[in-house]
Amino acid sequence: MSTLVWPPIAPGELIKEEEAALARELEWLLGSLQETLQSLKSGLEECAELLAPKEPGSTLVLSSLRSENLKGFITRVGARIVKGDVQLRLPSLPTPKGQTSYKLSVSTLATAPTLVLEQLTTARTLINACLDVVDATRWTGDSKNANFISGQVRLLHDNIQEAKSALKGWTEGQKVWYEAPVDVHAFNPPLPANVSFHLSVSEAAVLLNVRTLEAAYPNTGTNTPLSFTGGGAGASSYSGLSLRERLATALGGGRPVFHDEAHEVFMYKGQEVRVRDKVRVESQDPSLMAAMAKLGALERNIALSKRALDIVMGKDNEEG
Repeated sequence: MSTLVWPPIAPGELIKEEEAALARELEWLLGSLQETLQSLKSGLEECAELLAPKEPGSTLVLSSLRSENLKGFITRVGARIVKGDVQLRLPSLPTPKGQTSYKLSVSTLATAPTLVLEQLTTARTLINACLDVVDATRWTGDSKNANFISGQVRLLHDNIQEAKSALKGWTEGQKVWYEAPVDVHAFNPPLPANVSFHLSVSEAAVLLNVRTLEAAYPNTGTNTPLSFTGGGAGASSYSGLSLRERLATALGGGRPVFHDEAHEVFMYKGQEVRVRDKVRVESQDPSLMAAMAKLGALERNIALSKRALDIVMGKDNEEG
């Protein structure tokens, strides 16, 4: 079945009517976007409040799964870790005499370096940038200029997406643990030289990785690992341990620990190191979870507005 207009409209007149209809639709859409921007601002302000540094902060319990390797807590105020005690029980980290675990305490001295979750700093900076964009769009820009509004909406969408990604996990430009070691004086007493303490954010949870390190190739004088320096006596067996390692284990030495970084070499503070022991702990943070959920909803809303504007402006087939 087809629909015909009677009496027929001349092709030129039909084009004019279509353009007029699109113009009216664009005008209506630009007007409705002002309400969308107001709602967006309210949501962004809620996200900024959730990430703002407010006392007494969020205290998060840390506990390794199915083991006593790591127990403790940290207190987060905004992007800063202001307090924390972590008890470690790792084979490669000897405990002080009379103690059952090795204690790491975040320094509370005013002169001590601060532990900072850079992803939270990034997320809050992007949210504040979005608030500035909303104000500029509503009050200083031309609300009837479709190209201007389209550019602002696209910028808002990109910033909100990046802020959500910062809370979700890995972001472009974020440094890995061996590229960004913490200042040892952020702890009291100072962090041992062979311990790496790395905090990050993953899926709106605070993620702590503690690693004990050792020289990659000790006592060889070369860049050849110890397990490959000998002949048959030092070769690896089907058990996964060399004769040297099996003898050390039999005489009371620690059995090699296997983890996802066991066979990798990293450049850490100018030295090649291996990870002897590693423990990974996640602690869910309610404020970060709420902020990421709100950012996800805002991202969907602004994506719909961006899509509608692109369609009416004829940009729906353009990339980006």
